Amino acid sequence: MVKKSFKLLIIILLTASAGAYAADFQTICLTNTSGLVAVKDTLPKKGKTKEVKVYRTGKKVTFENFEQQYQRALRYYNNQQFLSAAGLFEDLYPLSLGTPRADTILYLFAHSYYMNGDYDMAAFHFRDYVRRYPNSEHTEDAFYYGTAAIYKTCPDYSLDQSNTEYAIEQIKTFIQAYPDNSHIEECNVMLDALRLKLARKDVEVLKLYYNTDHYEACQIAAKNFFNEYSYSPLMPEAIYYLVLNNLEYAKKSVERKKEERYKACLDACNRLLLNYSETKYTKEVEKIAQDVKKQLSKYNKNTNQ
Repeated sequence: MVKKSFKLLIIILLTASAGAYAADFQTICLTNTSGLVAVKDTLPKKGKTKEVKVYRTGKKVTFENFEQQYQRALRYYNNQQFLSAAGLFEDLYPLSLGTPRADTILYLFAHSYYMNGDYDMAAFHFRDYVRRYPNSEHTEDAFYYGTAAIYKTCPDYSLDQSNTEYAIEQIKTFIQAYPDNSHIEECNVMLDALRLKLARKDVEVLKLYYNTDHYEACQIAAKNFFNEYSYSPLMPEAIYYLVLNNLEYAKKSVERKKEERYKACLDACNRLLLNYSETKYTKEVEKIAQDVKKQLSKYNKNTNQ
């Protein structure tokens, strides 16, 4: 019971987390066996709502033909006609509320969107499912597929990364709630991909500072990158651009600052050569290091004199 309540508490808490997602969720208040009540969850819209076309049979779904239409929807779903299935499940769901089939219909409705590649709608309905049915047999899968759908809507690194950060938060929450789930490996792969995306954005910012002669800003950005992404595969690239940045900064400095800044450049060279000896940047950085040492030798001679 404690473990179940813990998982439910995580689900409820995540609904209040800050995120940028594509739809406003309705206020849903749920009460369960542990006495917990969900809070209002209204997430901001991300741009325009995607227009979705769904299948309509032309015959209105009623209580009288509910079973017939439900079986038809299942056939569509099993035959992988997911758009048609989604349309029928959407019509069936309001009539199923309060019945044992309601949670299954909503789950299949959301999964039909997911399988059809409409991840915005899938994420919306899976999250709705988790709130409405926190103790269902489908809750764990709904949580996973909702999270995977959010992952699939994350934008390119060059765009705003609020959704990427939100997806990371959701994946971590899922892993914490269901550490033995069969999808944990996929979750870790998604986490790595999202972190790489954030790292790429930061490297591009670092490069932009270098290319626009904002040398001190580049140094600060590099320091932050090293702290945040110490194990990133983009680390050699980040160090390389710091080397170039520090070299240019030293060359363009006043004479009394040159020695200090050449030393900073040599430190960056050594960082790459000692930790990443075989990269596409190695030969160029080795040459830069030799040139910098020659420059520093001049200051050593002056000091000895």
